[in-house]
Parts: sequence; structure tokens; C-alpha cells
Amino acid sequence: MRHFLDIRDRTGEDLVRLLDLAKRLKTARAGRPKGACDDDPALAGRRLLMLFEKPSTRTRLSFDLAIRQLGGDALDLDGAKLQLGRGESIEDTARILSLFGDAIAFRGRRHADLLTMAGVARVPVINALTDRSHPCQALADLLTIREEFGRIEGLAVAYLGDANNVARSLMEAVVTAGGEFRLACPADIPPDEDFRAFAAAHEGRVRLVHDAGEAATGADVIYTDTWHSMGLEHGEEANAIFAPFRVDAALMARAADHAIFLHCLPAHRGEEVVAEVIDGPASRVWRQAENRLHAQKAILIDCLAD
Repeated sequence: MRHFLDIRDRTGEDLVRLLDLAKRLKTARAGRPKGACDDDPALAGRRLLMLFEKPSTRTRLSFDLAIRQLGGDALDLDGAKLQLGRGESIEDTARILSLFGDAIAFRGRRHADLLTMAGVARVPVINALTDRSHPCQALADLLTIREEFGRIEGLAVAYLGDANNVARSLMEAVVTAGGEFRLACPADIPPDEDFRAFAAAHEGRVRLVHDAGEAATGADVIYTDTWHSMGLEHGEEANAIFAPFRVDAALMARAADHAIFLHCLPAHRGEEVVAEVIDGPASRVWRQAENRLHAQKAILIDCLAD
């Protein structure tokens, strides 16, 4: 049984294998109706249980469609409507879900709950986002970058803004895949200790700075996310603190001429990014969003295929 909990649990070879599989799956479906099964559905008859404690658009849609294209089906569970919402333990919930599904995609408020679920469940558990990390997003990010440049090795990815769960998984993914990761964040809202420890352990491959222009200079990829992640809000006063890290045309001009812009969405135009950039020619955010589907199909096969 193989879980998908964090990027740092995987080797560079694992990531290459998943990316290769995702690309093959994507290529094979070109031009087909979204609701049609793959020609050779790898997970026929398998059921994915999706338990989300936080709102979701892209993750919910992409996992639902992914398992259906692979020949299985999905059941979308609202935690508030389960006994979990009335105090039943994560452990007992995991045991019950294991009886009725072949895999669990869990979006939780606390990363500790994900680890508890994975420790008890009798089926694979997939991290669909926690307060600590978002590995499914990171794999889709790598797929998008590799489609653009043909590689990840040697590329510089600059992330500007909040050192949140998305930033952590992106850092781990870029470094594991052989790239350079740069984080520019406010000195008043620094990365947590675990984030800094990973950066220190990969000195030379990770740069932590407090100047957006320094991080962006010569970068191949400029990436940002909302300044107010779900459950991790800093308060309205944070907008002024993060303002120097807004991605605008002047900041993109500091990057390499071929640089692309990524954002995991939802976006707040005028806050972390201006419309001119996210809707401009360097933006790859819609391809990035679509790649959630293909990356998560690869993850499901990796966790479930015999």
C-alpha cells in the first residue's frame, strides 16, 4: 500500500516517473470528451472517497474527473455531515472509510490528522491539502514547468509572498527534481522552523530572501499565491506588508525573457498579482490548473494500480 502524503517522501526518480506517466495520460486523451473513460482504464471499478474539511474547486473537480476517466468512481464526503463532525475520531473514521473505498483523498485542517489517518487506514491516503503542504499542486506545477522548458533541472523558480503550504511543497518538489528554489517573503512573516530547516539542508539550492526583485532576477518561473490561505489568514494589515511582493509587469521584467508566471489559484487580482500579468502572455495558470487532472491521475495509479 502506497500513500501520497508529502513531496519530501519521494525521490527524484519517483517524481520523474509520475511526471512521465502524467504526460502520457494527458497526450493519450487529446481531443477526447472530458467524461469519456481512458482507452485502457487503469482503475476500473475502484472507488475514491474524497473527504474535504476545507473548500475546494480545482482539487475536488480534478480528483472526481481523474478517477472517472480511469474507470472508477468518486464519492464526495462533507465532513460536517459525517459523525466526524460530531466528534468521532479520525482513527475510527479512517477505519470506516477503508471499508467502503479503495483510496481516500483527504483535505484537512491539520496535517497531524492526515498522518493519523494514514497510520490507521487500510487503503492509500492522498494529501489533498493540509495546513502544512499541498503535494498534488506541486506535482502539477512540475508538469507545467517541464512542458514549457523540457526539463526542471537547472531552472530557477522564484516564489513571492507567503511561505505557506503551497510554497513548502513547491520548494520540496523543485529541489528534489534538480532545480533552484527562491523564496521572497516579508521579514515580519518569515517561514516556519521546518521550512527554514529544509532550506538550510539544501543550501545552494534554496535561497530565502526578503526582496522580491532579488528573487525574481533571472528566474525562469515566477510563482505566487494568495496572501490569505485558508485557515492561515494573517489579517488585513498583512496586505500592506505583502504589497512589495505583488507580481506586476516591472517584477516580471526582472525575470528571464522566457519566464512564465504560475499561480495555484484562486487569485485576487490587484493583491498578489495584477491582471496584466495573470491574464498576460507569460501566464500559464490555466494549463497549470488543467494539469491538476493529469498529475492526480498519475498519483491515483501510483497508489492503486496492481
